[in-house]
Amino acid sequence: MSKNKVDNTATPEHTPQLQAFREVVESRRSVRRFTDTAIPDDVLAECLRLAMLAPNSSNLQPWEFYVIDSANSRKRAIKNCMNQNAAKTSARLIAVVARTDNWHDNAKQVLREYPTNPVPKKVKDYYTKVVTLDFLRGPVNVVSAAKWGAIQVIRRAKGPIKSPYYTFDDVKNWATNNTALAAENLMLALRAHGFDSCPMGGFDEPAMKKLLGLGDDHHVVMMIGAGERADNGIYSEQFRFDQDQFVHYV
Repeated sequence: MSKNKVDNTATPEHTPQLQAFREVVESRRSVRRFTDTAIPDDVLAECLRLAMLAPNSSNLQPWEFYVIDSANSRKRAIKNCMNQNAAKTSARLIAVVARTDNWHDNAKQVLREYPTNPVPKKVKDYYTKVVTLDFLRGPVNVVSAAKWGAIQVIRRAKGPIKSPYYTFDDVKNWATNNTALAAENLMLALRAHGFDSCPMGGFDEPAMKKLLGLGDDHHVVMMIGAGERADNGIYSEQFRFDQDQFVHYV
């Protein structure tokens, strides 16, 4: 058998496990419609608590969850989600938001919670470098150009800055990626409690940010519809291309 081919014939003892796994995958593919079953408040609270435990590379936490509860806000949010069935029929609509304005608050919290006292210098330097985001904030003008030039001089003099982030784009990408992990945690927690979820990439972010009262330092990464999946929640058979076209061994 070629190394690029996968043997799909399972041994008898593995068939039940493979079938169970297949059913799980199929059930998570394309949820679009929910029943009218409510999600208890304590279940949602526990799922949100678990979602906050998403892993990231630096202990800083840039994500927030906005549970859209009021009837008026829900109506506007559904419209902003292009009236998708997942939004209209969901028991709960949750906005998953990345922040890029809480760098220093996060860093201070990390240093307060650090297990050893005093905090090692290397750790402190990691979170409290001279060249910080606040240093770069403000309008684009002669002063900001001078700041940018100063940063280049410091970089050349000291070598790579011992900080996890360098530019606003770096921070936005980092925050977005980690927030996506938190959203995944939330969806997995909901499923573990017997509910399902549908991530909606299609939504009007400027309108959603206005609804939630968010500024430019916030980015709505995902809208999640959650509830009990209806039997007809998956519209149709989901087709996929042949695996040999997309699986490569290098």
